[in-house]
Amino acid sequence: MTRESPQPQDTAPPAPTQGPAAVPEPARPQEQAVIPFRTAVRTWFLISLQTFGGPAGQIAVMQRALVDEKRWIGQRRFLHALNYCTLLPGPEAQQLATYVGWLLHGTRGGLVAGGLFVLPGVVALLVLSAIYVAYGTTTAVTAVFAGLAAAVLAIVVQAVIRVAKKALDSRALVVLAVASFLALALFGVPFPVVVALAGVAGWALGRWRPSALPRKKAAEGPDAGPSPVISDDVLHHESPTARRTLTVLLVGLLVWGLPIVAVALLTGAGSVFTQQGLFFSGAAVVTFGGAYAVLAYVAQQAVEVYGWLGPREMVRGLALAETTPGPLIMVVQFVAFLGAYRNPGDLDPWVAAALASLLVTWVTFVPSFLFVLLGAPFMERLRGNRSLSAALSGITAAVVGVIANLGVYFAVHTLFSDTVAVDRGPLAFELPDLTTLRLVPLVIALVAAVLLFRVKWSVLRTLGACALLGLAAGLAGLPLT
Repeated sequence: MTRESPQPQDTAPPAPTQGPAAVPEPARPQEQAVIPFRTAVRTWFLISLQTFGGPAGQIAVMQRALVDEKRWIGQRRFLHALNYCTLLPGPEAQQLATYVGWLLHGTRGGLVAGGLFVLPGVVALLVLSAIYVAYGTTTAVTAVFAGLAAAVLAIVVQAVIRVAKKALDSRALVVLAVASFLALALFGVPFPVVVALAGVAGWALGRWRPSALPRKKAAEGPDAGPSPVISDDVLHHESPTARRTLTVLLVGLLVWGLPIVAVALLTGAGSVFTQQGLFFSGAAVVTFGGAYAVLAYVAQQAVEVYGWLGPREMVRGLALAETTPGPLIMVVQFVAFLGAYRNPGDLDPWVAAALASLLVTWVTFVPSFLFVLLGAPFMERLRGNRSLSAALSGITAAVVGVIANLGVYFAVHTLFSDTVAVDRGPLAFELPDLTTLRLVPLVIALVAAVLLFRVKWSVLRTLGACALLGLAAGLAGLPLT
């Protein structure tokens, strides 16, 4: 038995009605304070403490809290917002929180919801990064990180399978995914180029061979969830005027860019702070497909171009990000911390590391707020754009190949001590030296795969078990590196 959705009325404030089937009339659109702002802030903070397990788990937490339990927003409107956020570069779960916060309380609601979504993770990863730098060479800490890094391999494989099942629903999209993987793994094509070409390919298929991109069933329709306590016409809305768009764009760009300008003036254009601010600002606008997709690009640049950290440390950083609440892209904070600690310039290394960590977090997430607040009024128009949907299908297919490439990269540097570089003509890749296979990480990775795929443990629980296995192996004196 489904409940009836509240019907909009022309009358003023709701009057009580009798009978068990009665549904209160919605308030006028001008009456925005249906949910007290303080109550919303407390709820967003509690949600932020539960955001483990990647975007799927984070979206599920918001679904349960906002749609099923509190009923602040209906299922249809929730999916509507989610569909828009999947079109954007950046962490879709954090953007969804920003969007729902905007619907409930306007700009301040979006800023608070999105900010609280990442705050616990920022604090936790800052502390863990400091612990790694201070104690990472001790036997116990090295062993724990070795166990975590091995578990990450199974987690990335799981991510490839999940995204592939969702994205590759036609032969053409499978071809795009394979081509993207080969372009990255064998030919060293830059990540942004792969994403751009995949988007163009998806658009072209949608225009000239639409049968190659089967249209997905509409996500909307009658609400499957409980009726919301707030009618859709009471949720915050703004007209997409040119004045508003220009104001949001200018303010957003200033807030985004001023910290980078400040560090460039204070520390120089060649400092690690300026380099990281510019690099991660660029990465923030090409993170289609979530954190796993962009991590291959970040790892390649941070390790091979800038030398901020080593490939195995990149895997350890990802393992740390998996154990903290918030978006997985928070791993960039770990990258920045290590890079600045080792290249502090005239600053104390610890001050430099903390400053770089916060700067990179800022330039990574400010664009997400900007995209949501800027584009929210245009959401209805974007939803019906078939060309944009086709391009997104191509990008999503490429993401499967990108994540698979990330898994190969991590596997080579986690399971083998040495690699051999191959650079012949257009080919550019690394092969593992099979004689340097590390048995303990291999065994832990296999255990993680069993726990994830057969026992159906959560990511966090699997990471905990593998950390204990790594610690046990280290204390037993088994070789981990």
